[in-house]
Amino acid sequence: MSADVPSMSGELPPQVDVSTPNPARIYDYLLGGANNFAVDRETAEQSMAAGSVSAAPARLNRSFLRRAVQFMVDQGIDQFLDLGSGIPTVGNVHEIAQHANPDARVVYVDNEPVAIAYARQLLADNPGAAIVGHDLRDVDAVLGSPEVAGLLDFSRPVGVLMVAIFHFIQDTDGPEEIISRYLSMVPSGSYLAMSHYTEDGHSEEKRARTRSGLAAYKRTQTSVVPRSRERLGELLHGLDILEPGIVWTPEWRPDGDLETQDPTEAEILAVVARIDH
Repeated sequence: MSADVPSMSGELPPQVDVSTPNPARIYDYLLGGANNFAVDRETAEQSMAAGSVSAAPARLNRSFLRRAVQFMVDQGIDQFLDLGSGIPTVGNVHEIAQHANPDARVVYVDNEPVAIAYARQLLADNPGAAIVGHDLRDVDAVLGSPEVAGLLDFSRPVGVLMVAIFHFIQDTDGPEEIISRYLSMVPSGSYLAMSHYTEDGHSEEKRARTRSGLAAYKRTQTSVVPRSRERLGELLHGLDILEPGIVWTPEWRPDGDLETQDPTEAEILAVVARIDH
């Protein structure tokens, strides 16, 4: 057991590569989590030193997730599918949902070994939440999993979460088709929350600095694909996008938590849509 993962108990999964940085573990580090390795911290610190990455976007994005889940709970949603959930940290989806409704059910989906191991440990005594250890691009495997079958009822509305994950989905993977297939499985009255990294609002100088700094992420073997507000709208074509539309994360129905004077510092766009077939 590595001392680099102090909040996990037991042995690390054998497939965990402690020599290569991972986006989920870097994100965990930026949020102040403990489930990351030295290589993840070094990659994050190098990118922050280059001025291309900061902890603010991760924290503003996490705050958006909280508000979006609370909004869905207020609309009566009591079951959630969290795609690309990452490593569980304080303010997990099941904590928010089950605080409001103890019967709420949550299925997390991620293929990062530390995320899977830690989530299974965290959720061991929670019958209303589970994690599916599959790549979200394998829609059939995710939707055919026993965790989804056991916890989610697709005859009733579902909150689908695609938060800070699709900028890791390449255009060649067919993001429109992936989104469409998941949303086609949930009934009318369901909701989608999505956030996505963008270079909208970047000056040419910052754009160059960001791309230089993000070169460190190439070591993660997961490329980042920034998409514009217009492109994000195309991915969500046909959905009933709720007010205030596609905006920076701190602009989506703010409640005073983690405000920023310049919303473009969030670097991530956010949107919530109602699904009506």
